[in-house]
Amino acid sequence: MAGATVSPTPLLKDELDIVIPTIRNLDFLEMWRPFFQPYHLIIVQDGDPSKVIKVPEGFDYELHNRNDINRILGPKASCISFKDSACRCFGYMVSKKKYIYTIDDDCFVAKNPSGKDINALEQHIKNLLTPSTPFFFNTLYDPYREGADFVRGYPFSLREGAPTAVSHGLWLNIPDYDAPTQLVKPLERNTRYVDAVLTIPKGTLFPMCGMNLAFNRELIGPAMYFGLMGDGQPIGRYDDMWAGWCMKVICDHLGFGVKTGLPYIWHSKASNPFVNLKKEYKGIYWQEELIPFFQSVILPKDCTTVQKCYVEISKQVKAKLGKVDEYFNKLADAMVTWIEAWDEQNPSEGVVANVPAK
Repeated sequence: MAGATVSPTPLLKDELDIVIPTIRNLDFLEMWRPFFQPYHLIIVQDGDPSKVIKVPEGFDYELHNRNDINRILGPKASCISFKDSACRCFGYMVSKKKYIYTIDDDCFVAKNPSGKDINALEQHIKNLLTPSTPFFFNTLYDPYREGADFVRGYPFSLREGAPTAVSHGLWLNIPDYDAPTQLVKPLERNTRYVDAVLTIPKGTLFPMCGMNLAFNRELIGPAMYFGLMGDGQPIGRYDDMWAGWCMKVICDHLGFGVKTGLPYIWHSKASNPFVNLKKEYKGIYWQEELIPFFQSVILPKDCTTVQKCYVEISKQVKAKLGKVDEYFNKLADAMVTWIEAWDEQNPSEGVVANVPAK
């Protein structure tokens, strides 16, 4: 795939929204201007709604604060987290575009090993517009990339691939570590640039990071709920993880693919490990129950839409994780509220997938 040049006509200009959660002025957009300016931005302001967030001149954007979320969703606004970057999923819900790219406001343009600026958005779009290979691993990684193909022994019947639902990008500089790892490796920086994209195989879960992430909203949008986190909740920093686990189980069921690897962004600053530990410690403990739960989730064949799959997962969360902690009963209810709110905001949706034979 060709490098990070700015296309004369930006790819998917009218079919993609960029969603940014923030509590501060968005000066970081200046660096992204060559790549983001042609696109519509949905900014979800967290924290104090009376604070004025400044956006650099020349960007096409809409900004929603907590008052807007309450006004638009009414009682169902309870499913949107407060004082946590999980609030970004409100932007996914109110978007009217086919694709979403979401990025954190401390992420800057990275450079590839030859020193050229990386157009992260362009690479995500290329990932989403080419198929995935979840059912059989290709040892040359992405076979649809220029200069690569399927290797000997790859079944011809599987070479059409599967629709790509999610493109999970990575980060140079500050790695996405949990608090205990941050504490024991405070000076570690990710300097390893791997020029590869690969499909995460069917049946394999992964830790999804929300700071550099793109997805096909029509295919998988209702599954991208970042949970109940932050203010009033016993846990934080697991919002993207929760969405990633739910999303991957549903993609596996409906026959969609998930890619990870390129593109890289430059993650500029590490969050405080002691603050993070306070947010994460229950999640670190609970995830030892959560991973086996998601590994064992089976969705019935009549779950043919993302919404049906998601509601079914919520029932299983209540039945099996409710005994781990009461929080999971609350989360399961919020999952249903999220789907109801999604369907209210997106009444004509509901892509019916052809569920592959198990």
